[in-house]
Amino acid sequence: MAYSHVAHDCIVGSHCIMSNCTALAGHVELGDWVILSGYAGVHQFCKVGAHAFLANNAAVTRDVPPFVLVAGSPAEPKGINSEGLKRRGFDAAQIANIKSAYRLFYRSKLKLAEAAEQLRALVPAQPEIAPFVDFLAASERSIIR
Repeated sequence: MAYSHVAHDCIVGSHCIMSNCTALAGHVELGDWVILSGYAGVHQFCKVGAHAFLANNAAVTRDVPPFVLVAGSPAEPKGINSEGLKRRGFDAAQIANIKSAYRLFYRSKLKLAEAAEQLRALVPAQPEIAPFVDFLAASERSIIR
């Protein structure tokens, strides 16, 4: 939309929406189906996972895992993008599993490695959380928490 900015060496996935006055600094990577609300900004070298939602005026300074909704300056996780997941065809059970994975990672007060280990054990029975778990393992900049 109007006045959005994509800096050098960015990778933007398919079906992304960048509302008015959003900005990506250099070397940012957006997964598929990411939505950036008005005035959201992403710091250089950050990665935003598929189906993530950046709220109005969100200032992202660390990696945002798939499915996560962030808001604030600096941006903080607020939940999952459940409405976006419904629109993409995820069923209620899949969304519930993603929500449980979010709660385990963000609300259990476990250390990052402990939470990631517990989530990895759930992947065989809940394959929809695999992108979340894989993203955690691949993050180089640290995860928004």
